[in-house]
Formats: sequence, structure tokens, C-alpha cells
Amino acid sequence: MSTHDHYHPPGLQHQFEDMKQQEESVSIGMWAFLVQEIMFFGGLFTAYLVFRSRYPMAFAAGSNHLDAFWGGLNTLVLIVSSLTMALTVYYAQKGNRNMQVILIIATMFFGAVFLGVKAIEYSDKFNHGLVPVAGLNHKSKAEEPAAKEEGKTAAGEKHEPNPRGEFQWTGENYEASVKIITEAHEKKYLTKYEEVGYYSNGELDQNKVRDKVRIFYWIYFVMTGLHALHMIVGLGLMTWLLIMAWRGTYSADYYSPVEISGLYWHFVDIVWIFLFPLLYLLGRHFMHGGGH
Repeated sequence: MSTHDHYHPPGLQHQFEDMKQQEESVSIGMWAFLVQEIMFFGGLFTAYLVFRSRYPMAFAAGSNHLDAFWGGLNTLVLIVSSLTMALTVYYAQKGNRNMQVILIIATMFFGAVFLGVKAIEYSDKFNHGLVPVAGLNHKSKAEEPAAKEEGKTAAGEKHEPNPRGEFQWTGENYEASVKIITEAHEKKYLTKYEEVGYYSNGELDQNKVRDKVRIFYWIYFVMTGLHALHMIVGLGLMTWLLIMAWRGTYSADYYSPVEISGLYWHFVDIVWIFLFPLLYLLGRHFMHGGGH
């Protein structure tokens, strides 16, 4: 056999005839994966839209408790990470090893910042009793008389007793939801589902309101939690890319792993671009400034 018979381009796997066939197969495989991911998240978005259309005021009340600053910061972080990822592909095509390594590290940094912000947000929900699973919230007991007079904990925030870690929608949160629901009721804006879903014998039922807001937080945690899981997987991919780039694996002749990983990263970013306005912004006008 000649030397030519033994030659394989960089990165060519044995099951493919040439690099063109391999790149097409890899590309088709990733796009097929992304399509099923779109279907997966599409089901979650559909569930959100169905329940939001039925209980818009409860969803608005739940949304107003979310901190739009953190959501906006994470949006900015992911947009910048998409830029660094795109530049990584560019420098992989150019065979610039050092820039690949720097930009992959930058992308990983922004991904880690995103997850750090989510940890801050999740901690806030845990402390305020807004995790929809019973027992997974901060288990606080009734305050001592001296502390009760002040009405505040050592942290300077009001906390309702919650010894069993139940989902809570009380105090200022409930009062805010009463305000927007009552105003909507007076203006006859409530849906037929809301009339039944919030009221009992003509009176606003706190338990019913809490249960509808709880639906919002179920959807919030499922969608943002699965998105965060995808981000963790993305960081795993970046770690692998970083090792390979450090070894000088990628060049103008072979860069498809970087390009394919970039598609996944951009997909995760795009999902968040939809999550942010739906979860954090829609309905915020009912309470000027929002917050809790």
C-alpha cells in the first residue's frame, strides 16, 4: 500500500469516508438533537401559556416577586457568552490556539456567572417559602416575643413561621396579589377560570390564590431548572473543548467539534431569551417597580 492509503485528515473517524461526509453527519445529528430539544422546551412553553391564559393575575403576582435585575443581568451575560462562543469558532477556523483557549475560558466564566445568579435567586425563593415543593423551603419557627415586636429577623426581613417548609403566599406577597386581583375583578378583567379559581362564595380565598401562584412557581422552577441543567452540560462541553484546544487539536482543517458545541451553546442562550420576558417581565406593569 502507498503512503497515501494510510493518510487520514486530522479528526477523521474510521467510519467515515472523508471529512465532508463526517461534517455533514455530525451537523445533521446535532440539528436533529436541537429539534427534539425545541420540542421538549416547546411542551413546557405550551404549559406555561395555557396556565398563564387561565390565571393571568396570579401569574402576574408571582412574576412580580422575581427580581428583574438578576434576570436582566443573566440575559446580558448569556448574550456576551454567545459572542465569545462565536469568536471561539472563528479562531478555531483560523487555527489560533491561544485565542481559542482564552475565549473558551471566557465563555465558561460567563456560564458560571449565570449559574451563580440562579443560585442567588433560588436561595431567595427558599428563604421566602416560594419553592412549590413542600418541605424544601426554609423551616422557620415562630419568633420570640422580643423579636416579634420588632417584626424583623436578624437579617432585617420579615419571615412568616413555616416549621414544615410549606409553600407560602402570605404577608406583602398576598396583599399585592389581592390588590391586582381585586382591581381586575372590579373592571371585569378576570377570566372565567379566575372567577372560580380565586373566589369562594363571593370572597377572595387566600388558599385558592396561593395554589394558583404556586402553579407559576412550579413552571418557573421546572423551566429555569432544566435550563440551568443544560447550562451545566454546556460547561462540561466547554471543559472538553478547552482541553482539546489546549492541545492544539482544532485548525482550519478540523474545527467541527467547536462549531457543533457552539450550536448547542447558542440554543441554550436562545431559550433563556424567551424565558426572561415570559417569567420576569410579563405582567410587571400591574405593580410599578415589582419586587417583594
